[in-house]
Amino acid sequence: MNLIETFQDFVAQVPELVQPLIVALAGAIPFIEGEGAVSIGIIGGIHPVVAAIAAIVGNFLCVAVLVIASSGARSAIVNRNRSRQAVLAGGGTGETEALAAESDRKGARREKFQRAFERYGVPGVSLLGPLLLPTHFTATMLAASGVGKVRILIWQAVAIIGWTTVVAVIVGSAVYAIR
Repeated sequence: MNLIETFQDFVAQVPELVQPLIVALAGAIPFIEGEGAVSIGIIGGIHPVVAAIAAIVGNFLCVAVLVIASSGARSAIVNRNRSRQAVLAGGGTGETEALAAESDRKGARREKFQRAFERYGVPGVSLLGPLLLPTHFTATMLAASGVGKVRILIWQAVAIIGWTTVVAVIVGSAVYAIR
């Protein structure tokens, strides 16, 4: 029995008030996300709208926590590197030249990433990302690259709502047609 079947069996066995919480919990798991969670809920017997809302909330809350944590970690690292550079610049040692050379290499890589990122932007990465990677990973990578938290969360919300709704309509229609 795999994880999805376990969730479906669990949804069918718990009281109706608890079922959306199970779907939300499934939505917080990478690779299951909102799309898989809404399928679990609908197949488990939950109304498609309730299942979709629970899956969206579970997926988005997890992504929001990851974005906030990633942005905070990035800020701490950037600030630490800036203060280290200031200390080394004041020392006038050979370490300053080594740090400058390393910074130039990182700057070149950063420019290359920035060109690709500008080509597709946050909307493209957020909306098309779920086809390749879980939204959890995509959002974390965007935050680590320095994109603003609000911008990431808005586009991730649009993507999560859109993909989950599409899957809910497809699975809900299939279940309705079978019944």
